[in-house]
Amino acid sequence: MMHPLFDAAAPIPLHALAAMAATLLGAVQLLLPKGGFLHIVMGRLWVAGMAVVAVSSFFILEIRLLGPFSPIHGLSLFTLVVLAYAVHAARRGRIAAHRKAMIRLYCLSLLLAGAFTLLPGRIMHQVVFGV
Repeated sequence: MMHPLFDAAAPIPLHALAAMAATLLGAVQLLLPKGGFLHIVMGRLWVAGMAVVAVSSFFILEIRLLGPFSPIHGLSLFTLVVLAYAVHAARRGRIAAHRKAMIRLYCLSLLLAGAFTLLPGRIMHQVVFGV
């Protein structure tokens, strides 16, 4: 069932697999206790995964609404900025700002944007629904 994804042009498989991993890791991260070693290690992995998702999106140019780009590229830029802000906030001890930014980023950049990948005609729709 994953063949439509693996048959897609690069970097789509990398982008999708990183997004799936970040979605799962983020969900676990939200459920685990905060502030300890495991939270920090998993958080770093999540940030790295999100950076891969965002950066790889700039090389996916199938939907061209603004020159070679689409609105999703704006979301990717937003994601990179918020990742940097949230990491900086955590390092400065501004935990409430860190938490708020990370939760919003997870919901907006992974869950909401991910839902759009399930629309008919998209690769992830084929993977999930077999159509």
